[in-house]
Amino acid sequence: MQAEPTTSLVGEEYEVEIGPVAHGGHCIARTAEGQVLFVRHALPGERVVAKVTEGEEGARFLRADAVRILEASKDRIEAPCPFAGPGRCGGCDWQHAKPGAQRRLKADVLAEQLRRLAGLTPEEAGWDGTVVPAEGDKLPAGEVPQWRTRVQYAVDAEGHAGLRRHRSHEVERIDHCMIAAPGVSELGIERHEWAGMESVEAIAATGSQDRQVILTPRPGGRLPLVELDKPVSVMRVDEKAGGVHRVHGRPFVRERADGRTHRVGAGGFWQVHPKAADTLVTVVMQGLLPRKGEMALDLYCGVGLFAGALADRLGDKGAVLGIESGKRAVEDARHNLADFPRVRIEQGKVESVLPRTGITEVDLIVLDPPRAGAGRDTVKHLASLRARRIAYVACDPAALARDLGYFGENGYRVRMLRAFDLFPMTHHVECVAILEPATKGA
Repeated sequence: MQAEPTTSLVGEEYEVEIGPVAHGGHCIARTAEGQVLFVRHALPGERVVAKVTEGEEGARFLRADAVRILEASKDRIEAPCPFAGPGRCGGCDWQHAKPGAQRRLKADVLAEQLRRLAGLTPEEAGWDGTVVPAEGDKLPAGEVPQWRTRVQYAVDAEGHAGLRRHRSHEVERIDHCMIAAPGVSELGIERHEWAGMESVEAIAATGSQDRQVILTPRPGGRLPLVELDKPVSVMRVDEKAGGVHRVHGRPFVRERADGRTHRVGAGGFWQVHPKAADTLVTVVMQGLLPRKGEMALDLYCGVGLFAGALADRLGDKGAVLGIESGKRAVEDARHNLADFPRVRIEQGKVESVLPRTGITEVDLIVLDPPRAGAGRDTVKHLASLRARRIAYVACDPAALARDLGYFGENGYRVRMLRAFDLFPMTHHVECVAILEPATKGA
């Protein structure tokens, strides 16, 4: 039996009142007929004309952009970036909101995810309900912090660099990204042609003058002669295997945090905001209160940021085991932590490696999982190790809330939660939760 054809609603316009913010950089509205809209470029309480960008008749919800503002929120400003707005660059979600309003929106999202997925109020999570700006980022409305030390530019068919439009492969040409860190802007990526390239990633290390450009060619594309405005190392992504190979200069950048220099290989993970690494290490260590001689785990450890901070505080009789799936990140972590003889880094997925270690008890755990979170089975295993404190670092409030719910099911409670605006102008928020056994002496 042939399915009934569906009718696309793309381009349809609805006059709606904007409801609460939702996770993902949009707000919720309903049409007069009750159809749910996820509306970008709007703010709670506004009345707007929303134009559908995705969806069809009978869909559970439609996606839309606010194309005309009929009644504006007091939190609305004119977007500082000339490339922001409906149908344009998808990199920033809240250019049209005052900085303080952006942080309140992120706090609302986090509170809703905690309530819905973990059954926790802010008070029960030890959270004061605020999202805190990074040092130096508290700026007046209309001023944009230049925080993004890693920017991946897309390249259009003519070889011009830009950024992708929201939920699209289309490239919005730009001449400058307002949130790019000065070290990235100085490279002048937008002023050069990149014929044959799929993307160009620009990296400006924190605490060193290292600059790196990673080129991803289109199939059959040849690398251009790279002559940028500043000295850089150049890497390329292999179109078949996906590996990153050195073309010119160092195959890594040197990042500085917690008083140490960390080697980060091409394509390796490092916090994007220049203040993020130090901010997160400080909060994690204050929450864990490491004691000399303790045993700790650093899971999804990357290049060893938290493992090094733990080892430094646990002393000569302490020990740290780090687990990381990325081969290059493991090599970097072992290099970065070579001066700590009681630190061991294992390669593999946490859920596979940790059971093989035979570890049945630890004092402290740090986990900084990918956006999807750790998951029920991994959380259950971690809870069985009876750590006196666990630090959970999260970039996604929904995944964090789900995992906090799982920890609750396995005998742990949230002692403290902190939230940081380490991605201004976007919907992303970074959190640190400190957990402890729900029963004293457990």
